Amino acid sequence: MKKFLAASALASLAIVSAIPAAHAGKADDNLNIVWERELENVDFYFNTAREGIIFQRLTWDALLWRDPKTMEYKPLIAKSYKWANDTTLEFVLNEGITFHNGEELDADDVVYTINWVANPDNGVKTQSNVNWIKNAEKVDKYKVLVHLKKPFPAALEFVSGTLPIYPQDYYSKVGPDGMGQKPVGSGPYKVVELEPGKKIVWEKFDGYMKGSPKGTPTIGKITQRTIPERNTQIAELLSGRADWMWRVPADQAERMESSGRVQVVNEETFRIGYLTMDASGSTGDTPLKNPLVRKAISYAIDREGIVKALVRGKSSVVNSACFPSQVGCTDDVTKYPFDPKKAKELLAEAGYPDGFTLDFYAYRDRDYAEAMMGFLNQVGIKVNFGFLKYAALRDKIRAKEVPMAFMTWGSNSVNDVSAITSHFFGGTSDDLANDTEVQALLKKGDTTVDTAARSAAYKEALQIIADKAYWLPLWSYNTNYAFSNDLNFTPSSDEIPRFFNASWK
Repeated sequence: MKKFLAASALASLAIVSAIPAAHAGKADDNLNIVWERELENVDFYFNTAREGIIFQRLTWDALLWRDPKTMEYKPLIAKSYKWANDTTLEFVLNEGITFHNGEELDADDVVYTINWVANPDNGVKTQSNVNWIKNAEKVDKYKVLVHLKKPFPAALEFVSGTLPIYPQDYYSKVGPDGMGQKPVGSGPYKVVELEPGKKIVWEKFDGYMKGSPKGTPTIGKITQRTIPERNTQIAELLSGRADWMWRVPADQAERMESSGRVQVVNEETFRIGYLTMDASGSTGDTPLKNPLVRKAISYAIDREGIVKALVRGKSSVVNSACFPSQVGCTDDVTKYPFDPKKAKELLAEAGYPDGFTLDFYAYRDRDYAEAMMGFLNQVGIKVNFGFLKYAALRDKIRAKEVPMAFMTWGSNSVNDVSAITSHFFGGTSDDLANDTEVQALLKKGDTTVDTAARSAAYKEALQIIADKAYWLPLWSYNTNYAFSNDLNFTPSSDEIPRFFNASWK
């Protein structure tokens, strides 16, 4: 695999050396960005992709803004906020904010958006982002009350990140399909061209609110193109026809940086990898119902070795079902160091001395998946491997058709375990453990405002998850960002490229 990557990178360099620089980027005040995944729907509430978060932050604003450096919550659409009581948030809105289509943003838009997404009948993709909301209530034109179903201390985190406000008049007419074809927001950039799955063009919104804590955009235009082939992206960047890409494999990142044509920066992210295993038997009577088998799988995989050889960068092994910095996360859990001898002993104890064959799926990082398959094979576990697109695999998991899968989760950049542990173990459609004790503990942690009680509940839940090996947490992810030497760009650990803060040198 390394030889292939190196050869591909060299081929890209050879190709672009003969291509003249394109008249784009700084010269035309047009930031050209490329990524590989097609957004199934650019309506934020109907996609779960990281690219959708990037799109959201450019196009829409939320009531609050979380500073990526200090993690402090700052008013954005709201000019002030407070907890009226344990289950009610009060927001006073800034006046004079307009959407890209000229509509004024006021309490009607906030109330409409929140009540619409809180209604489960409307089918928001990630229900954990909104299922804590009871309803929103208009007090006057610029004051709103948001009522919670029960105390939920992480509410501000979600309000600041996963609740963009939509224009009532427009969205009530066009719905998710119309918003997916012609998005309208109040964010720093407005969409002026959209070819689904191929191209998005934003222009700086001259009517954007003054003094926004997000910052004032300076680059005039941003053009995004979807290019599935990584080496083609690299060729575009090195030739000057693109200005920014991310998720560059480590080997290629080193070669790109050594070329001197681009800058490369590595940053750890909230995203973690994990193996999900059908402990409850919802996909059928597989060996995974036996906790000894799940523990054997956990001991069989050399996570540290994969991190050092393949993932690299600022990544590290994760032992708990959360990202270490998230509020409520703990590393005080059962750990599974690489021990193939112990894995074989556990398989024999479980009644599988000769191993077994199991269906195994992934949607990204095929080389990581293949490395894990190699380790499993060494202890006698053979797999039928399926490699699907993310949306297809997600839906297949929710349909209870996937016994084991290598997945990743970025928590929508929410710095709270309720965005990951509660999502996957709290009784949702993604919960393959269905452990009622864990569900009850997470519910307690999600709803108590007592910080000590909350931490204790999450800790106990995470310890059970690890002890019963419902998941094998793998590692934190890092991202290699490669971008033009003409560009000022600073990545952040929440894995949200903030192009509205970028500028030309």
